[in-house]
Amino acid sequence: MSRATHSPGGRYAPLAAVRELTVTSADGSRLHTEIHGPEKAPAVVLVHGWTCSTAFWSAVARELAADHRVIAYDQRGHGRSPAPGPGGYSTTALADDLEAVLAATLAPGERAVVAGHSMGGMTVMAAAGRPFLTERAAAVLLCNTGSSKLVAESIVLPLRAGRIRTAIQRAVLASSAPLGPVNGISRKILQYATMGPRATREQVQACAEIVHACPRKVRAGWATKVLAVLDLDAGLGGLTMPTAVITGSADRLTPPVLSRRIIDALPDSAGLTTLDGMGHMTPIEAPDEVGSVIRGLVRNHLAGSGDGAPGGRTATGDTAGKATGELVGEESA
Repeated sequence: MSRATHSPGGRYAPLAAVRELTVTSADGSRLHTEIHGPEKAPAVVLVHGWTCSTAFWSAVARELAADHRVIAYDQRGHGRSPAPGPGGYSTTALADDLEAVLAATLAPGERAVVAGHSMGGMTVMAAAGRPFLTERAAAVLLCNTGSSKLVAESIVLPLRAGRIRTAIQRAVLASSAPLGPVNGISRKILQYATMGPRATREQVQACAEIVHACPRKVRAGWATKVLAVLDLDAGLGGLTMPTAVITGSADRLTPPVLSRRIIDALPDSAGLTTLDGMGHMTPIEAPDEVGSVIRGLVRNHLAGSGDGAPGGRTATGDTAGKATGELVGEESA
């Protein structure tokens, strides 16, 4: 079981769920799942990334839960979800887990906006083309993520692109060394690697406590068996629902070039939003902007779902892209 996750007070403090449940995935893995907000409100599903937990989405979920039913779960081995079952660490397992959560939390015929950050975005891409995602996801947000070549494109190390940089970054990614307690040095390292230069001390502390709580074997397992070898390019055509993408201009882990490749491959792009000066952890660094994009997707693609009924599509992908871009203040395609 993952260690308990803590976070500073205020908007980054974990929310008290309206309801908690344990969802069982296809291989028997158990997934801690939380539901926030009004029962009959439009549904939003939040999927966190590598080394994080439901606490990572706290600032976004706190704002959305006023008038949305927010569903979040701990990826296998993270947060309050136990170590993986026989399916272990794989993109298939990621997709299976998302399918299980949607089946357990959405009413028959109900649809949701599904937002995934980093490995959470990879979760959604891994499910591309599966009938459950086509039927359940009215729209998708891919936030600070990539579909392939993560290690080669990462710019955490200030070295020229090439084999040496890739090899060193691969070794660092796969490390199972303990992170130790959160302190001044670890905060500086984490901010440099994962956040933008304008991240506040409160934001860095929130990220550090969440990341340090991830068990090192889980961290290394996902890194070596999924992130280091990721190749989901071929499946992007299966994301037939309107799909928006967010990137941070200062994201070292999944640089903007990866987001632009995703946008170019999408059948129905709902726009690329680049958050100036933000790093990899935009749901913590810029929760209002991320929440606004999610709200735009709900407004455009779950219109009429305020009573809990399945939502219908009310805007084209191009229109939705313009709407979300206006909310955040910057949009490019």
